[in-house]
Amino acid sequence: MGVNVLVETVRKIMKFQGLYTAIVTPFVNGRIDEDAFEKLIEDQVAAGVTGVVAVGTTGESPTLDVNEHLLVIRLAVKFAAGRIQVIAGTGANSTAEAIHMTLEAEEAGVDGTLQVCPYYNKPSQAGVYAHFKAIADATKLPIMLYSIPGRCGIEIGVETIARLAKDCPNIICVKEAGGSVDRVNQLMQVVPEDFTILCGDDGLTVPFMSCGAVGLVSVTSNLVPGIMNELVQAGLNQDMAEMLRLQKKYYPLMKGLMSLDTNPVPIKAALAMRGDIQDCVRLPLVPLAEEKKPKLEALLKSFSIL
Repeated sequence: MGVNVLVETVRKIMKFQGLYTAIVTPFVNGRIDEDAFEKLIEDQVAAGVTGVVAVGTTGESPTLDVNEHLLVIRLAVKFAAGRIQVIAGTGANSTAEAIHMTLEAEEAGVDGTLQVCPYYNKPSQAGVYAHFKAIADATKLPIMLYSIPGRCGIEIGVETIARLAKDCPNIICVKEAGGSVDRVNQLMQVVPEDFTILCGDDGLTVPFMSCGAVGLVSVTSNLVPGIMNELVQAGLNQDMAEMLRLQKKYYPLMKGLMSLDTNPVPIKAALAMRGDIQDCVRLPLVPLAEEKKPKLEALLKSFSIL
């Protein structure tokens, strides 16, 4: 089978589009709160989301040890029970570690893997390409690249993404979280038609989807999955009027959940206020400051969440 035919076949089998919730990792008494996590996933299933991304940025991947990381992935697969996709965040700044975690996630039965751009060591684009190529060669899982230069210090270059999409049949998507609408335009010029782009910033869903993105990896949907799903489905249906209506109404909520503190501090505080989880994050993150809680509470009440 030729490379081009193989690429087309893989992308027909699995296509990342729609709403994916970057699910939080709830804690209780210093450990993973499995009961709360199950409830969170049940809420996502009930809302009709496409899938959840487990142990990404919002899932506090930097502060989970390997055993905890894999536990969250296995629990997500168990609780989703095939009703929605489970994408496992198994990226790392070490290629060997990323491969190890990805193979463990594959064995656990996930539907795909999110691979963040290598952080801290700041490789060249040649190194970025080699990193992702090695991971793609090691697994059969569909791969969603994750470009977030604000956290990683570098981005996955447009030409690097195009090259990976051409050379690696199982690299089928990119979560674009650099905040640039023009990057979406640039990517649309060079990636294959069946390669998908997902927005990585709730507040930019409308412009990203207007330029060709086909979905969203959302933080806000931890709290209001049904509403965020309506927004994304309106985009997929090319209903611009409905997209704009929902964007205008809910933008203050999206913005507030990202501006009060570093993600996932505000979203976990919001879920705790509603009684879904305990307000607990791992150091070096700390819970939302007391003086900011009245503002968050007022925001949630204004949207009838509390």
